[in-house]
Amino acid sequence: MRILLLCIFFLSLSLSAQVLNKTDSNRVRPKDTLVIDSGRKDSLQIFKPTIYDYTFRTQFSEKKIFDTAFTPEKTFVFTQYNNRDNFGRIQFANIGSGFQPIIFEVNTEQNLSLLPTNKSFIIQGIKDIRYYDVKTPTTSFIYHNSVSSGAALQTTYTQNIGKNFNFALEYMGLRSLGLYQENLAANNNVIFSGHYVSKNNKYEAFAHFVHQNVNNQENGGVADIGLFLGDNSNFDNRINLPVNLTGADSRFSYRRYYLSHQFRPFASEKFPFKIRHTLYHQGNKYYFIQALPQDFYFDDISELIDYPLSSKKYSKNLSNTVSIIFDKENIKLDAGVRHQSIKLGIGEALPASLNIPKEVSENRLGAVGNLQINLWNKVALNSNLEISTGTEFGSYLRSQNLLKFEPVAGYFVDAKVNFQTASPTFNLLMNPSVYRRFNYFLENPVNETITEIGGSVNLKWFKSSVFANYFMINNYTYLDAAAQPQQSNSALNISQIGGEAIFSYGKFHLNPRVHFQTALSNQDLLPMPKFIGRANLYWQSKAFKDAAEIQTGIKAYYFSKFASREYSPVLNEFILPNSSSYSIGGQPIVDVYFNLKVKRMFFFIEAQHLNTTIQKNRSFAAPYYPVSDFRLNLGIVWYLFS
Repeated sequence: MRILLLCIFFLSLSLSAQVLNKTDSNRVRPKDTLVIDSGRKDSLQIFKPTIYDYTFRTQFSEKKIFDTAFTPEKTFVFTQYNNRDNFGRIQFANIGSGFQPIIFEVNTEQNLSLLPTNKSFIIQGIKDIRYYDVKTPTTSFIYHNSVSSGAALQTTYTQNIGKNFNFALEYMGLRSLGLYQENLAANNNVIFSGHYVSKNNKYEAFAHFVHQNVNNQENGGVADIGLFLGDNSNFDNRINLPVNLTGADSRFSYRRYYLSHQFRPFASEKFPFKIRHTLYHQGNKYYFIQALPQDFYFDDISELIDYPLSSKKYSKNLSNTVSIIFDKENIKLDAGVRHQSIKLGIGEALPASLNIPKEVSENRLGAVGNLQINLWNKVALNSNLEISTGTEFGSYLRSQNLLKFEPVAGYFVDAKVNFQTASPTFNLLMNPSVYRRFNYFLENPVNETITEIGGSVNLKWFKSSVFANYFMINNYTYLDAAAQPQQSNSALNISQIGGEAIFSYGKFHLNPRVHFQTALSNQDLLPMPKFIGRANLYWQSKAFKDAAEIQTGIKAYYFSKFASREYSPVLNEFILPNSSSYSIGGQPIVDVYFNLKVKRMFFFIEAQHLNTTIQKNRSFAAPYYPVSDFRLNLGIVWYLFS
């Protein structure tokens, strides 16, 4: 294993970053609009838009077309309420209620901000916001049915005004009652974005506003697992199962105003320089609301403090960055300075005896940089650096180095070396509560340092890929079994290896994906399954005289048994198991599905967890939180290019 890690390390150091995928069918072609009459009959040319006239991008990515191909990956995306492939996560029984992550990954949205883990799976960060370029007004709809009652709908409307300005309005609303008591999920977000380029291409601006809410009733899990696993048919109706909490809610609000604009003062041929200014304000708020004290969390009145039943905490970040950009065809260098005003606080002051401040704030100064190199369309490097320092949250440094190269036509190798040292996520630094046990303030924490080394190889054979990752985490910060933040004195080392492929025979296809992982040290600090696997066996063909396309098959998902962390509703985080906890996993989850594409409308219909129709549900997302029983899941995606 050490030899393997050393090989990956030196490979990553010698090559580091990202390039264009020349096999990506979603790339924009040089010519888009189709000329159907060149003006030979009269002086008027008639143009007919094609799919290449409808594109989107993030601020720092290439343009991509609206992906209307019927690929097997979509059955893992558009059957999920957050429209993402959630491999490596276990979904709670109700949509909108989040997941337990069982694969370690770095979420940079949690850096220097308040973002509880179980509220993070639907959040749209700065790098997730799409900016569009469309020839005609365009609308898309994504619908998901709910659990028991409600629905989830995401809609996007975008339009160009002239050739140089585009605006987009996106809305997502989700309301799902759930099968259990006190299990309602109500999520929504609004995104308004705009992109402008001047006629002479000297000025460009990106702007957006985001407001997202992730609200959930919290029931604390099933009170008596014996009733859930037992043979009493009265509890087959899950609403009859008693739960641990009543009248408790968690709410998370995420709001951001963002503007980034750049100006090229000179002719690019002689002086390829630009000046960029980026300004944004982001505010995160987390509430735990309850009607009465929950006896699940205390035995005696002395375990409560003089504090409101409902608690609040928040973070604010006002960021201002000025950069100078050197921009040539094959090399791009961006360097700038950044000022941030950051606050972390609670709603009501706690009793002075607890020694927990009402607010901690600071002004941070730092620098940012980015280097992109593209050589011969075969090698691409993308290196990012951000560094800053402050009086309250210490130093911050993140270096991200990605490399993609093509040693042989059609074969791609990716390598990465990432390093980050930062304050622990703000949700682990401070918490107020009427319950004495949930109050904490992690004073003078040591920076959590994460080194990530890894790479992947994409092969033409069976459209396969293999990968290996290694993480070394110093001062790992976690919540112990008493829900108190702790920092490890020794490193947590994690290795990951896996792969994916597609095997085809005629119209039949098998798409397996495997992930092996282990904590090489301090295994008890981050319990995880050693194996996670998924298989998709499907048949795909045109139908109805090529007017439609059908995709139907069976999916199976499995992770090995492990001593799982528990879920804390008060914090919306996962804590180490206590002596009364139990292991989860070792149970397959089988879905059967039928998907249909008609023009630019997709139907995703699947019978989820079908094996529970013939055997008892013994699968859990976390201890005391079963995954959903059998349900019919429906997703619809519709693109309208008017």
